[in-house]
Amino acid sequence: MNYRHAFHAGNFADVLKHAVLALVIEHLKLKPKPFRVIDTHAGIGRYRLDGPEALRTSEWRDGIGRLIGPAAAPLPADVAALLAPYLETIRKLNPDGDLAIYPGSPLLALSLMRADDRLVAAELHPEDSAELARLIGRDPRARIFERDGWQVLKASLPPRERRGIVLIDPPYEVAGESARLAQALREGLKRFATGTYLLWFPLKDRGALGELQQAIASIAIERVLWVELAVGAPKDKPGALSGSGLAILNPPYRLAEQLNVLLPFLAERLSRGEQTSWSVRDPRLGAQGNAHSEASDSHA
Repeated sequence: MNYRHAFHAGNFADVLKHAVLALVIEHLKLKPKPFRVIDTHAGIGRYRLDGPEALRTSEWRDGIGRLIGPAAAPLPADVAALLAPYLETIRKLNPDGDLAIYPGSPLLALSLMRADDRLVAAELHPEDSAELARLIGRDPRARIFERDGWQVLKASLPPRERRGIVLIDPPYEVAGESARLAQALREGLKRFATGTYLLWFPLKDRGALGELQQAIASIAIERVLWVELAVGAPKDKPGALSGSGLAILNPPYRLAEQLNVLLPFLAERLSRGEQTSWSVRDPRLGAQGNAHSEASDSHA
């Protein structure tokens, strides 16, 4: 309950998570049948990058600020195509070209979804849940719950559409969060075995990550992608988060191929220091990625 994402909105971890979410949504839109997005830790949905929280940390400047805005260098054509749905959503929220507003995952999802698609968003923090309801509560495609995300997930599966995405992005403040996540996945897959599950995790405690990896490996599921991006800690903030990742269960066709184009670019463009690395690993096929590399000074 202490975590407030307004301090971290638009940082490198958000870029990774939201760019992948957008790619998965675009894949589901290739078929006309509706789908559902279930967001277990939704936040407030929209963040002010010129607000006191974001200005206090300025994390967005080394994240989304390096991809779009007046100071951002042009994107390579192949990367620009992959990031287009994600970045166009942000540009529409900032029509004057200055970065002042950043979408959280529920607003990003709604911006990309069609009229028949549906969103379920859970947020336990009362103030944040009320703010989210004010933002998107009148959209007929959205349902907002001020409840524990794990409970909402259990009650929401299987979705009526039998197609969809489950985004799980807890703050990892509570002891045993990884174990709870793995249990929720195990139960969720029994109800909705064909859904795409996006699990975000910080690269801090390798022991906890190993437990999560072992727990997911014990679940009978055909395919899991492990995606990691480390951009290094800024020199003036040695204790800051330096990496994050996603476990993607039932990833769309070609997502691994897309991420093998996107991740090396993000590792270079978002680098904040030494120990920059990326990887896309399918346990069935092996891994692609790089070893730790030196930081880029140009952010190009």
